[in-house]
Amino acid sequence: MQTSKDQAALIPQPRGSLPKVCAAVLAALIIGIIKFTTADGFLGLVALAVLIVTLGPLLHGLCLLAEELRNHSNTRYRGQAVVSHMLPACGLWGTTLLVAGLAGILLYLSSHLLLHKSQRWELVFLVPAIYTLFKSLGALGPSEVEVSYICEERKMNVAHGLAWSFYLGYLQLVLPRLEHSIAVFCASHQASEPCWGRGSRKLLILIPLNANISHKLEDEDSNIRFYDNLPNNEIDRAGVRGRVYKHSIYRVQDEHGRAHDCAVEYATPLLTLYRMSQERSAGFGEPERRQQVLLFYRTLQDILDQSLECRNRYRLILLSDEHEDDPHFLSKTILRHLEQQKKEEFCLNPPPQREAKQASLGSFLTPAVNNAVWHSLESMSREPTLMISLEKPEPLKEPVEDMDLNYRAA
Repeated sequence: MQTSKDQAALIPQPRGSLPKVCAAVLAALIIGIIKFTTADGFLGLVALAVLIVTLGPLLHGLCLLAEELRNHSNTRYRGQAVVSHMLPACGLWGTTLLVAGLAGILLYLSSHLLLHKSQRWELVFLVPAIYTLFKSLGALGPSEVEVSYICEERKMNVAHGLAWSFYLGYLQLVLPRLEHSIAVFCASHQASEPCWGRGSRKLLILIPLNANISHKLEDEDSNIRFYDNLPNNEIDRAGVRGRVYKHSIYRVQDEHGRAHDCAVEYATPLLTLYRMSQERSAGFGEPERRQQVLLFYRTLQDILDQSLECRNRYRLILLSDEHEDDPHFLSKTILRHLEQQKKEEFCLNPPPQREAKQASLGSFLTPAVNNAVWHSLESMSREPTLMISLEKPEPLKEPVEDMDLNYRAA
């Protein structure tokens, strides 16, 4: 059975800044070696290297700009200004252009320190041209890690859109009403048979890794059976008057035959991921689907953690796809989460009663002292009250000098 530690090891974490640190250390090491091995022209070499590196992307950006100007200026940019929209989109603006300009100025100022001046400018133009050719042919294209990093950093994955749609279009609407719906449900079913004796009052959201969702939970596990639906929530939404939102109640049977009531359902956006993996035109295979499911889980968890409306009203359950040999995997997983939730919840003990206090004190106090102590404890433990006296107020007594009396008595 999958534990919380295994689940934490399964979910991919956001990529960090280790590549940047490694690149900075490598660049500092190489620059330090060149600094100590080169007698003259160090600044000129650094400027030449920076200019060669930055001119390649700038030349490739010019090639991209030609395509955008000729075919997409009206459809993609709505005829907007070239400087404010097209140039940044093609990488011809911002940091790259600034660094290339500074490197060119530094190279001009330190050009007299460089050796082999006759071949310097040939190298400046030759290397960017070769870079542009290889970049256009795809030999220097971004790797899968870089594309994944860009998509995750800018929230461009399919999973991010599905998670936000699931939250804003469903969970944010129904979770604040869940507790009231369960209370109404229990009140209406209490006469026929007791309900919700054991179970969770949170919405259990199932997220299978393979995204293959069954429309009836009892078809996957015989220990789960449908009990009833919670009262419908009717909300005016997107022009539809009284759009109906509902939850289903299932009874999950444990190994001792006891039934546990809970509101449980699958995350419906996973149906979209599964259907996309079945469509050839979507270009969405099984490995990509699994990765998107994990990103969906992580993104939805982050969204719900920041939501005050949904706090303590849900529980996400990530289901592994390696349980074909266990026909009761689903019920065991739900029961394990219910048990874990029960252990996480706690209640304050009621205040000790009078008999308990008397028993603890009466073992070593006399009856008279015991009653006095108890009355003092009772007066200290009860809530403060406002006491009003009906007697007339009296003036304060004046101080009396008694030093002479004490002196005579001594």
